[in-house]
Amino acid sequence: MNTRSNPGDLARRSVALPTGTLELTLGAGAHEADDLLGFAARANAKRGFLFLSKVLGKHWPVTPSTMLRVHERLAATVPQVEGPIVFIAMAETAIGLGQGVFEAWLRAHPGRAALFVHTTRYRVGSGDLIEFEEAHSHAPRQFLHMPDDDDSRALLLNAATLVLVDDEASTGNTFLNLTHACRRLNPGIARVHLATITNFMGAEATDALSARFGLPVTMGALVDGEYRFLPSDYVAPNEAAQRFDPDADRGASTRFGRLGLRGALPAPERLAERLAGEFAPGATVAVLGTGEFMHAATLLGAALARRGVDVKVQSTTRSPILTWGAVGHALRFPDNYGEGVANFVYNIAPGQYDHVLVCHETAPNAALRELAGLLDARLFHFQSEAKVEEVPVR
Repeated sequence: MNTRSNPGDLARRSVALPTGTLELTLGAGAHEADDLLGFAARANAKRGFLFLSKVLGKHWPVTPSTMLRVHERLAATVPQVEGPIVFIAMAETAIGLGQGVFEAWLRAHPGRAALFVHTTRYRVGSGDLIEFEEAHSHAPRQFLHMPDDDDSRALLLNAATLVLVDDEASTGNTFLNLTHACRRLNPGIARVHLATITNFMGAEATDALSARFGLPVTMGALVDGEYRFLPSDYVAPNEAAQRFDPDADRGASTRFGRLGLRGALPAPERLAERLAGEFAPGATVAVLGTGEFMHAATLLGAALARRGVDVKVQSTTRSPILTWGAVGHALRFPDNYGEGVANFVYNIAPGQYDHVLVCHETAPNAALRELAGLLDARLFHFQSEAKVEEVPVR
């Protein structure tokens, strides 16, 4: 990766990617930018670059304690407001981030009413779906489910404050699309807060958010800046990344956030206690989430870390990224949701860790067993918050 800084102006960078050139101007938070993100090249005709977060637990292995600190920092950016708040995390990349921010906010505001729900690319249950678009995404169609219990539905329909969480903001279009969809359901939404690790919309566009959204909008980000991307003649492969079928059961769970949660997920302490007792002193462990199922893996990783285990957390993804820059290794395998699209895991190679634990919400299937075979991993099926079953793979 060719990253240069102009003499006397360390906030300006030019990154030459295989897919084009990314020109960056970094503002607030520039001093920690290298600790928070790297740069990668997407195999995506719509957007050839990726601000690859090093603290998200998606494409880069990260310690659970680092992730939890980021959750707390972003939760602290949420303004002090009265009444219930709805937190929405953006699929698939920021689901774990959003759930962590929600839980950190709950810890800081005990007794306050709040709802967490994440967007998804799968239907669960038979309730109403709200569709909106993430135009630049490899898989642009996203959905928000209406909660199926009365209390959660009332929170969504009556809350005055909306907190939208994503790993980065570059145009604000997806946030705007989702806000419009939510306001059609709940016209009483009076303010929106955007919580992101990086905000690359630029100061002018950030200042104009309230006028653009038509209501007060605040932004909380760890790094601010703006970018310009000059694409090269790279031609992305033409592969499907989304095959949504409203009648298909993809095995996605209703229990972990798609239909709304009003409290924190419990950590799988008993499982962590058993596993920690099985690992040799000093063993290295990777805990992998799968697709949209991320936060349970973080909680398991954190519970292992509390018991002295050397553990990193990350997740599989449907995003195709070139092996370059911040992506040093890539594995490809079928998706465990049966959608028929390629899935990937980045920056984890066979043999890199002494133990790999794969956490999944779908029933055991051939795709999961193939992933387990690639990484010599163990599979853990999270059937509910309290029921986790290890799946034999040998």
